[in-house]
Amino acid sequence: MSERPLTERIRPDGAPITLSEYEAAGGYQAVRKALGGMSPKDVLQVVKDSGLRGRGGAGFPTGVKWSFVPENPHPKYLVVNGDEMEPGTFKDRVLLEGDPHLLVEGVILASYTIGADVAFVFLRGEYLESERQMKKAITEAYAKGYLGKNILGSEYSLELYVHMSGGRYICGEETALLNALEGKRGNPRTKPPFPQTSGLWGKPSIVNNVETLCNLPGIIAKGPEWFKGLSKTANGGTKLIGVSGKVKNPGLWELPLGVTFREVIFGHAGGMRDGLSLRGIIPGGASTDYLTEEHLDVEMDYETVAKVGSRLGTGTMILMDNKTCPVGMIHNLITFFAHESCGWCTPCREGLPWAEKTLRAIERGEGVMEDLAVLDRLVVDLGPGMTFCALAPGAMAPLGSGLKYFREDFERHIREQRCPWK
Repeated sequence: MSERPLTERIRPDGAPITLSEYEAAGGYQAVRKALGGMSPKDVLQVVKDSGLRGRGGAGFPTGVKWSFVPENPHPKYLVVNGDEMEPGTFKDRVLLEGDPHLLVEGVILASYTIGADVAFVFLRGEYLESERQMKKAITEAYAKGYLGKNILGSEYSLELYVHMSGGRYICGEETALLNALEGKRGNPRTKPPFPQTSGLWGKPSIVNNVETLCNLPGIIAKGPEWFKGLSKTANGGTKLIGVSGKVKNPGLWELPLGVTFREVIFGHAGGMRDGLSLRGIIPGGASTDYLTEEHLDVEMDYETVAKVGSRLGTGTMILMDNKTCPVGMIHNLITFFAHESCGWCTPCREGLPWAEKTLRAIERGEGVMEDLAVLDRLVVDLGPGMTFCALAPGAMAPLGSGLKYFREDFERHIREQRCPWK
């Protein structure tokens, strides 16, 4: 049993795996198995039984999401979300560039299951090497009969294209992504209707993250029990987990779901640099709530991290050390989110710049105690259910949790009229 089904073929130098190498390692056997004797409903049930959850941040059960797609009408679409713009997140690019055929095979399996006629790989505009490797892999797959008309002699056909995003963080939100793919401004859509019934060009569509789809070949080839056995918890499978910040060995590892923060930070990442100690953890990209040292022994799975007040998110954590200013770090994150707001709804368009301006004043030593009440109120007014999409609530996660865990640092800035870390 492989313990690293996503990254076992990836070379240390990152050079991509060729089609012949991928096939020699068992590649495309899952497609042969699915198209050679499994119905779409059979594949769907296997994915449901595996417990696979979306690896893009939300963690929604993948098989359940697919089950909402109606059998008709056609065409139907599958869209791969490779718009990896979450600050602190750097996992999907490893798969796109190091093992592109794994994604192609995952796309074929997912498309077959939902009955998609066309699939798109939607990439972050700066990911030029990812684009090059994906286009090369797609060309090779067409040449070997894995894509196109009557794949491997079956009755199933699929066309696959790469689309480069025009940019903006909001395009990682699935309905904004669909608008961008249609050539429109990347604004989120009202839901309902959901993309599963009315998505790309008004047709049934599924949007899945790169890492999510890369799990499918292993699940179909080896079964749901194998997949569940990879994890230390009830959440099945492995997870690409990254660490950035002032650690001795920042990086990305494929680890069982359920590994603890302590194991990752002080084991794989080598602990904090000499002279520094850990003060804060943003566990899954910039739009998740801070955790602290008291949470080091928390298991990294979806339910457990949620129980302690944050989200697993993308699984790529950002660490804050004891010599980094919490106010400055949070201000930096809010500046990003304010810049990336699409401006579609008033709370996000007006509230995020207001939060940025207030934090800037506090960081510069120009704040007053009343500013903390303003920030507290913005955390509520821009929180879940108060805006058109999840961008502003995501931005409020580090702000709200920062005010909770590091409030004394905010107050000290105001009392001393300066940043104590400068």
